[in-house]
Amino acid sequence: MLASPFRHTARALCTTLLVGLPAFSWAASDSELRDALAAAREQQWEQVDTRSIESHPLKGYVEYHRLRGQLPHLSPDRVQGFINQYADSPLAVWMRGQAIAKYGHAGRYNDLLAVADGEPAGKARQCYYYTALLATQPQQASEAGLNLWRTGSSQPDACDPLFNRLRANGTIDATAIWERKMLAWQAGETRLSNYLGGLLSGQWQTALDTIDSVTNSSHAITQAPSCLGPECAATASFYQAAMQRFTREDTPAAFAAWQTLSPRLNLLPSDRAAIEEELAFYALVRDVPGTLSWVDSVLPTLESERVLELRVRHALANRDWNGVLHWVAEMPVDQQENSRWQYWLGRANAQLGNHTAAEERYQQAATDRSFYGFAAAEKLGQPYQLNMERNHFDEASRQRIAQLPAVQRTEALLRIGEDGLANSEWLHAVQTGSPQQARALADYAAQQQWHARLVQTTIAAEMWDALDWRFPQAYHDSFQHWGRLTGVDPYLLMAITRRESAYNPNALSPAGARGLMQLMPGTASQVSRELGINDPGPYGVLDPELNIRLGSTYLRDKLQRYQGNRLAAAAAYNAGPGRVDQWLGDGVEAFDLFVESIPFRETRDYVQAVLSYRVIFESLANGGNSEGVSLLSDNEQQVRYDRALLARR
Repeated sequence: MLASPFRHTARALCTTLLVGLPAFSWAASDSELRDALAAAREQQWEQVDTRSIESHPLKGYVEYHRLRGQLPHLSPDRVQGFINQYADSPLAVWMRGQAIAKYGHAGRYNDLLAVADGEPAGKARQCYYYTALLATQPQQASEAGLNLWRTGSSQPDACDPLFNRLRANGTIDATAIWERKMLAWQAGETRLSNYLGGLLSGQWQTALDTIDSVTNSSHAITQAPSCLGPECAATASFYQAAMQRFTREDTPAAFAAWQTLSPRLNLLPSDRAAIEEELAFYALVRDVPGTLSWVDSVLPTLESERVLELRVRHALANRDWNGVLHWVAEMPVDQQENSRWQYWLGRANAQLGNHTAAEERYQQAATDRSFYGFAAAEKLGQPYQLNMERNHFDEASRQRIAQLPAVQRTEALLRIGEDGLANSEWLHAVQTGSPQQARALADYAAQQQWHARLVQTTIAAEMWDALDWRFPQAYHDSFQHWGRLTGVDPYLLMAITRRESAYNPNALSPAGARGLMQLMPGTASQVSRELGINDPGPYGVLDPELNIRLGSTYLRDKLQRYQGNRLAAAAAYNAGPGRVDQWLGDGVEAFDLFVESIPFRETRDYVQAVLSYRVIFESLANGGNSEGVSLLSDNEQQVRYDRALLARR
């Protein structure tokens, strides 16, 4: 429900009075602050009228840029003073990071340590920090520096002084150089790999020649010496890197090569397991003929959750119900107890006639709020366990939250169009506050109808059971309206939007999808033509109302393609209908087996999230009661998931 105009007015007046400014002054004051901040970012201090912004809650943002521009010549006491003054703001974190970077670059290591409060974020700053720490804590700095060295990609130039010192004192020795060369070679970082090779002496020449021959032909690995480098120091890392490259390039050939190599290599169990884990994973992913018995023989020694998951999915694909029981039992206890695997233990036991065991497993799965938890509850004929947390805050509490400097800064940043900084302010307050304060902030965000910020608040504070806040009724009227006009379940529209953008109307994916329902520009153009309206273009599609209209129509088309099947339509919304048509060609009998047969983890997770989110939205509309709500319709549960699901066109 929308808040009344009176409530918004009262809150605005209250906030204004709290910061001690007359109501009419905000516009002028904000305008001056906006101009001052723009000038400060460019270090144009002649354009900044400090007196005009003295009482503004965002004056610290201008001061931050002033101090940043004075580094590294600024004293650490002045830096620390600013950090202390804005300890409740991300400004403190940013200032500390800027000081570490600038002091480190200038070699002012004592000043750096004076403002540091432990390992900073970012590789460059970490390198500066541990270079500074070498003088006082050499062992800690050397260990950390060696960890920074062990990467297959280039590190920032800031790391050069640290690495040079560690090479000089022997911490980074020839073996460490070789191991990093192998990481770079494995990652395809040819330039770095060649540079590192140039640092090695003639004792490593045979190993370097072997790299060249295997780079030209992965099959040459079978002719490689079983001892490489001084005292075989290059052997283990070479074979790990070479086998990973070969496995990803040509898994059947890599498997054949490993059968030849394995008996004659003297490797530590951990080194051998690293090679075999990768080989087993790709053998299952690519369904390499003749490898399953070998995978089964090595799998108990690998301690690999991802390979065990694949092995169970392979058993499901082959309806090997005893295999399902066996391989789930091989999983670590934490993995086994996931509702997904408890559900499949229930399914397997039911298929084998072990009905008591099946019910026990379903009961355990049904305690979870998830796709498989809901599916297990349906098997038992029980209501879903929403495990919902209830919170209540009164108006007095909201007024106290409104007085917090972090909240006043957030609202001021929003007024001047600095949404990104506003989010940083807000989430910093959430993450540094107590659990109760974080919940009070979530309540405040809900009252302000900051839908996207509210969802991010629940994530930052890990409020997984606060369903009213995790799944707010954002754009409710639009979903109801376009759902009714297109014939699409509005709760499904809400679920897809929640998964796609978490209500950020300006969301832009790396692939170029845009807006609330994450439409690709080409899709938006196509649907617009279908509706007989103008192409909205890449920016017009960000309009929430239009985005929901186009997304609803696009989803309607997918539902029609699959005869109203929401599971298949959701999969097509994520992965495209062409792929879903192909997956249906495998002819899977049941909905749960179809979900597990989806080869893309992203789409498997997406389908499960959307269908379970839909349950939550409908339950919340019923006051948190899931009675009468279903994960899937009878038809969706009973239909065979094959090509017959495609509507005739």
